[in-house]
Amino acid sequence: MPQPDVSVVIGACEAMPNLVECLASAGAQTIDPERFEVIAVDDGSTDGTGECLEEFAARAPMRVTVIRQANSGGPSGPRNVGLAKASGRYVFFLDADDRLGPQALQRMVAMGDENGTDAVLGKVEGVNRTAPKSMWGKTLGRTDVFSSNVKFTLSAQKLFRRALLDRHGMRFDESLFTDEDALFIMEAYLRANGVSVLADHPCYHLVGRDDGKHVIKSGSRTVRFDSARPDEAARRHGPGRRAARPPHDPAVPHHPAAAVRAEVPQGRRRGPPAQAGTGRAADGGLLDTRCGPPAQGPRAAAAAPDPRQRADPLLDVVEFVKAKKQAGAIPEKRGTRVCLVHPRFRSKAAGVPDDIHLAEPREARAVHGHREAAASSFLRRALRKVRRMLTPNDFRAAA
Repeated sequence: MPQPDVSVVIGACEAMPNLVECLASAGAQTIDPERFEVIAVDDGSTDGTGECLEEFAARAPMRVTVIRQANSGGPSGPRNVGLAKASGRYVFFLDADDRLGPQALQRMVAMGDENGTDAVLGKVEGVNRTAPKSMWGKTLGRTDVFSSNVKFTLSAQKLFRRALLDRHGMRFDESLFTDEDALFIMEAYLRANGVSVLADHPCYHLVGRDDGKHVIKSGSRTVRFDSARPDEAARRHGPGRRAARPPHDPAVPHHPAAAVRAEVPQGRRRGPPAQAGTGRAADGGLLDTRCGPPAQGPRAAAAAPDPRQRADPLLDVVEFVKAKKQAGAIPEKRGTRVCLVHPRFRSKAAGVPDDIHLAEPREARAVHGHREAAASSFLRRALRKVRRMLTPNDFRAAA
């Protein structure tokens, strides 16, 4: 049997009834059925999801593999299982709630082949929910994370050359059950030999469930990122669920891509500056960033003409986060500010400003030697200046 061009990996857990339309969209693809396969993983569903997948496999024109397993506690496990079974030149991750546009696979595979790129982003449209918009300004045959807005879409629904993922042993972090795809996608962007953006045709329909079970749609960012904490995982799913990381340390970032994306050159922002290695994403400072013209700061890594030179320092941060290392903390300015020491901290070659590494007040309070800064020293300085200007006679006259 010839190698398929693309393997579509679907992880499904309690996905009915949306799964029906999801599978129908896969069956309606204009690409030749012999050119793609579907690998569907039922992650311990009890609502008929597994039976729906098997019924689809029995009648589908393309090759369909159905895997049924005990519930893993998050999307990463099913995706990794499907990825391990994939045989296509490309892999596409399709969520069971969502739908593909009819020409999606045909157009994205053609785009990757034509430009020799390792990642292809097809235009996403929202159905009963908001979809990312800033990266769909125009179709780009070849770009990268530094020259475009692709860094503002870190969800898994993209086409990747499988050789890229296999070469670097890339898999989704199974210790997280929400926002687990952000670190995987950012690493893929940085390691890819180019990224293509297909902006002139809707390829993916991001569907909001009527029952509101989308964590991303229904929960605040703080809830989403805190859900990675082991105590919250146990509360929501019981002690048998996988813990996200060792007991929570305030100096450990909630969001795994925060330390990486915060160091990618950016222009205009909405809200406070993103800070690497902090929980800044949870209060809107990171995920609400908007990219304007490329930043023209002193960052040598960002200014390097070769994208590989710019990516290497960020890949160091990726490896640091994947290894679940904890950043060291350095109290400065008499303990009133704390810097978190991530890879290439104060490296002249990387040129990353210290502001990127500042800890949030919540994180700084957990560091030995930290002390709260005065609420405002402006009035104190003004009063001292006035006192210096006044003579003793002025005080006596006032009395």
